[in-house]
Amino acid sequence: MIKIVPMLLSVLVLNSTLFADDMAEKIQTQNQEIVKLAAKEISSQLPQKIDDYTKLVKIEAEEESLLYTYEINTGAKSDETVIKEDKSRMKKAVTMGICSSSDRFLQSGIDIAYIYASAKSKKELFRFDVSKKDCIK
Repeated sequence: MIKIVPMLLSVLVLNSTLFADDMAEKIQTQNQEIVKLAAKEISSQLPQKIDDYTKLVKIEAEEESLLYTYEINTGAKSDETVIKEDKSRMKKAVTMGICSSSDRFLQSGIDIAYIYASAKSKKELFRFDVSKKDCIK
C-alpha cells in the first residue's frame, strides 16, 4: 500500500500537467481564431477616420495578437522629428487607451499592437505593443 501512494501521486501529477497543457493549447487555438475573426470583421470597415490627424488603415491577426496600423498626418514635421518628440508622449496615452478599450481581449491573453506610420512617407514611426501585464495598476 505504501508503494502505491507515491505511484498514484505521480499519475495524478502527470495527468494534471497533461490536462493543463491541453487546456493551454486549446485556449491558444481559440485565441488565434478570435484574433482572425476580429481582424476580418474590423477590416471590412476600413479605412476609418479617427480624428483630424489619424486614420486606421489596417488590422491584422498575428498569432494571438491584433495589429492595428494607423496613418498619421504629421503636417510640416519630419518623420524623425515626430519619432523624437511624440513617441514617449504617445506611448503612455496609447497604452492607457488600449488597456481601457481592449480589456476583454487582454484579459483573455490576446495582445494588442498599435503601429503608427506617416501618411506622407508610409514609414513606420512607432509601435506600441500592449499585453495584460502592461495594464496592471
